[in-house]
Amino acid sequence: MLRVVQTKLGKIEGIPAADPRITAFKGIPFAKPPVGELRWHAPVPAEKWEGTLKAWNFAPISVQPTPYYDPNDLYCREWSVDKDIPMSEDCLYLNVWTPANEADEKLPVYVWIYGGGFQTGFTAEMEFDGERIARRKIVVVTLAYRLNMFGFMCHKDITAENPDEPANFGLLDQRMALKWVKENIQAFGGDPDNITIGGQSAGGGSVLNQILYGQENGLFNRAVCHSGIFVMPGNNIMTPATLEEAEKKGEDFFNFIGAKNLEEARKFTTEELRKKWDEYGGHAKSIATWLPVRDEKFIKYEVFEAFEKNAVKSVPMLMGWTTDEFTFALPGSDEKVNAIEQGLKKFLELTQKNGDKNPVYTYQFDVGIPGWDNPGKFHSVDLWFWFETLAKCWRPFVGKHYDVARKMCNYLCNFIKTGDPNGNDADGSLLQEWKPSSDLHRDSLVFRE
Repeated sequence: MLRVVQTKLGKIEGIPAADPRITAFKGIPFAKPPVGELRWHAPVPAEKWEGTLKAWNFAPISVQPTPYYDPNDLYCREWSVDKDIPMSEDCLYLNVWTPANEADEKLPVYVWIYGGGFQTGFTAEMEFDGERIARRKIVVVTLAYRLNMFGFMCHKDITAENPDEPANFGLLDQRMALKWVKENIQAFGGDPDNITIGGQSAGGGSVLNQILYGQENGLFNRAVCHSGIFVMPGNNIMTPATLEEAEKKGEDFFNFIGAKNLEEARKFTTEELRKKWDEYGGHAKSIATWLPVRDEKFIKYEVFEAFEKNAVKSVPMLMGWTTDEFTFALPGSDEKVNAIEQGLKKFLELTQKNGDKNPVYTYQFDVGIPGWDNPGKFHSVDLWFWFETLAKCWRPFVGKHYDVARKMCNYLCNFIKTGDPNGNDADGSLLQEWKPSSDLHRDSLVFRE
């Protein structure tokens, strides 16, 4: 097994996963700690180290509200299980799971970006264990990035300090991690010329933003976007604010905390800023304030605008939605529609209008979810299935659910390997044919138990 690797920055030692044929490397730095003068600054590449880095544990998670357990909150029941998980501004680390025995195996690579509305989320979430995907001869990478005010704060002083990279630090973190993967993944048995990026919710939105920025240096070949694109009346999350608008929000926050300038704001401790975050309006205000920004540097277009103008180089994609997420009634009607489904429909219309030849495989997740809470097919529940990590969940999943998860993970892994999700199931039988979508309702594969 490949337990020790030599990267361009130094030697790293991993640990056996639950399946000893897989090695897990956790907490690998890809950037300098974004603290002190690097708070609210574009990421800076990590430096070389001496000796062997013991990559045995996840690094502290990005600063965010403390995970907590509330039995009345669906998402707390599902994922928020460790209120004492370490948290720090020093958070720019990634993790690798590899099945390789040698560094020259050139296995396909899957790089995962977590969601959470750009406010919460972390790589140590139970559902993101890369072992089951790695068993299918894929090298899996999960990366961390800065969130909320730490990842998306804007201010005129920040812009003046670094006008070439004035905003979107969380997205820049992701981009730096992708560069690290391109430069180092061969040491883990991965193929730097066969990389797929994927994400869900805000992670899916991040994937789209990475596509809009461009495939600089061939950083990835294809993309997976779970529940990350939508059209919903009154919600502008797909339409980024301008840099000037975001700078004014930053000035308002600096005034609120009593900081006259960037230098003073950087003197606040992490906990002081988290306390001020709560007083300022907490998560509800944060999710409307600190989001990706149209800074004309990293983000130059809104997603639909970019595809409408044919201003972006697309890649083969796998995209879809869960039945019960973000549903709303059409104006003047009782008919309920799904915001992700509407977003995908618009996306397909634009790409087809522009003659885009890259395939887009679409799906609907419609699996009945067990549990006393009767949760429906809620936003994010499909993650247990794509990663085939149902055994880590408290829900009473049974054989039929594990069968669906196996098939979904096989489809995903086929796509990661070749750009085509079709192929064999675990028993050698052919999976149901999945065609690229020209019509969302005719061609989307529906997952049911």
